[in-house]
Amino acid sequence: MALKIGIVGMNGIGNRHADCYAGEPLAQLVAVCDVVKERADKAAEKHGVKAYYSLEEMLRQEPELEIVDITTGGIENGSWHFEPAMQAIAAGKHVLIEKPLANNIEEGRELVRFAAEKKVYLGCNLNHYFSAPAQRARQYMDEGDIGETVYCLAKMGFNGGEELYATPKSPKDKGQPYFHMKAFLTHPFSVMRYYCGDITHIQTFSNQAGFRKSAGDITVSINSIHVKFASGAAGYLLSQRGDATYGLGGWWTMEVGGTKGTFCIENCVEKVSYWRAQKGVPSIGSHPQPEVTSSGVTEFNSTFNNRLRAFLEDVSNGVPREHIRASGRDALAVLEYTYAVIESYEQGGAVVRPHPLPAFHGDPLWMK
Repeated sequence: MALKIGIVGMNGIGNRHADCYAGEPLAQLVAVCDVVKERADKAAEKHGVKAYYSLEEMLRQEPELEIVDITTGGIENGSWHFEPAMQAIAAGKHVLIEKPLANNIEEGRELVRFAAEKKVYLGCNLNHYFSAPAQRARQYMDEGDIGETVYCLAKMGFNGGEELYATPKSPKDKGQPYFHMKAFLTHPFSVMRYYCGDITHIQTFSNQAGFRKSAGDITVSINSIHVKFASGAAGYLLSQRGDATYGLGGWWTMEVGGTKGTFCIENCVEKVSYWRAQKGVPSIGSHPQPEVTSSGVTEFNSTFNNRLRAFLEDVSNGVPREHIRASGRDALAVLEYTYAVIESYEQGGAVVRPHPLPAFHGDPLWMK
């Protein structure tokens, strides 16, 4: 049976979600909400649903709503998530929040705590590992083809350089030194954690290109981050916000190497290559030919459909709340990592241990 959904925030991402729900059998979009009346009215007319201009009114007038999808933005792309999400959770609705979970770590922790208290599903749009190459890579790991994880290398950023630069103009990023960290590191950190588990130590050396400094732009836009996973594996993340042009592998690469093999995903949705560890291959020099799986997909936006469907499936199937895919707890983990990056940067590259996550308690109705 289709789940009744209301969307809060009808700008770019909200409208993308609405389009996804329109073609999804598990979804029934019944309402849209935005404090900007024109946005709400336009989306409502397109999708044939009711428009609201406050979440309080939408919750009162649509008591059968099951899911509230929070696609608002705000400062650092996350300051408008907390209030509507808390309202929806208090009303007993399941909630999906656009990334990042919040732009304030205390708010992120409270969202996860309150959702657990109210026994509702809380998910986040960590959509970068909802792609065919990512799922094939996960299969390599689950079937033992990677072995013990040795390292994880991630590179994610934006195409840019001095000739393409434009100074920040919106209050959401202008004057916000940690805009790139809070708005974007969620994605690479979430994928690194998806493959390699929890991160226990973080050290960063961050900077910005000279043309940003000359323009008075205070965004800390180049992030060189070294991490240690709980497993003992080493990790490295390089992320930059248009300070340089793309290199090998495009805007998004993820390589995980292990004792039995290594995979590398290129451009997020496009392909994954796998190299099996084997005898007879010189330690330096020639390289075995990889097994390459191309998805035939080049459109990144396909990940939105995949992620939204996964959330709807988990809610429909009643999976344990602590084990839904890309949960609020998962989103809190990567927000904790982001705050550890900021702390390391402010301390001149000190090693920082991220704040521990809340413990799993387990649902007694499932753990019989």
